[in-house]
Amino acid sequence: MQLEIFSDTICPWCYIGKRRLERALQARPMPGLVLRWRAFQLNPGMPAAGMDRHQYLAAKFGSAERASRLYDTVTRVGTEEGIRFRFDRIARTPNTMKSHRLLALAGQHGIQSRLLDRLFAAYFTEGRDIGTTGVLLTIGLEASLPQAEIEAALAEDSPIGTTLAEDFLARRQGINGVPYFVFNGRFGLSGAQEPEALFHMFDLAREDDALVRV
Repeated sequence: MQLEIFSDTICPWCYIGKRRLERALQARPMPGLVLRWRAFQLNPGMPAAGMDRHQYLAAKFGSAERASRLYDTVTRVGTEEGIRFRFDRIARTPNTMKSHRLLALAGQHGIQSRLLDRLFAAYFTEGRDIGTTGVLLTIGLEASLPQAEIEAALAEDSPIGTTLAEDFLARRQGINGVPYFVFNGRFGLSGAQEPEALFHMFDLAREDDALVRV
């Protein structure tokens, strides 16, 4: 079974969705599952240097106060999943292109899910700017990625075609919100779903696998 998940590294619902997926897989293990996190940018027009958090919230939600009310729900749901969101610590909303490039490198080393956890925690709990090369270099080194490969992936002249292609693929398929789960390249599920909804998709994908083998 193949599972591709389109997500963004600054998407709180993607963090929640990842925790719920992990709960689903713990309750119902899927031997042989091939899991890949795919790039999606919630703010593709974000300046390379990111944006002041208050300015971003005002532009996206109308005001920081309205955003705070919306994030209250996210915080409550996150607590239920063992995530301690600290939105008050976030000073800048970053451009996520470099973080996706680091995540792609982690995929080459088989540690993509672990690195994504570290990116989520750095941003949502520690309030670190995961759009900056220095922060991403530190996170990559903490995950035991080779320094030379990290620096190459984060270099300003580094090819970004794969990351842009994944984002373009998502939009071409009509995906405009994340997380978005794609099973076996055929069956899609949108949102940070509870394990029960994922169980249904596991069954559907497993039946699809059986038909392919016939």
